[in-house]
Order: sequence, then C-alpha cells, then structure tokens
Amino acid sequence: MDSREIEEKVLVALEEIRPFLASDGGDISLVAIENDKLVKVQLHGACVSCSVNQMTLKSGVEMTIKRHVPQIEQVISVDPS
Repeated sequence: MDSREIEEKVLVALEEIRPFLASDGGDISLVAIENDKLVKVQLHGACVSCSVNQMTLKSGVEMTIKRHVPQIEQVISVDPS
C-alpha cells in the first residue's frame, strides 16, 4: 500500500467516525501521516475540551483507522497551531 492509498483509507476511516463526533458537537481533521505509520489528527469543537477525548481518540479513532489501515501504529492528536 503506497502513501496515497494510506491517506485515502485514513480519510475513509475519519468519515466513518465523524458522525459520532458530530453528535457530540465535535469534528476531526487529518493533519499528517508520517512514515506511513503515525497519523496526526486535530480535534475540533466540543472534542477539544471534552474530558474523554483521549479515550475517544484511542478507542474510537485509532481503532477505526487501524481497521482500515492495519500498518498504522499510532494515532495522536495535535493542538491547533
């Protein structure tokens, strides 16, 4: 799987999880994919200040992305710059 395919599959995974985040007033966007193994995302809206956003990131977002792209090793959230 090349980098373009990885990005496409990660975006599909984010689209799959977006309705769940939106139902709580949040959203997510892809920031970068490094070395085809590390995905950086940015949480928006209610997700930024949510007390369980790290749990959502690991159990929801990371799990969904890894289901679509098994070679992804980690998903991290970055703060807006």
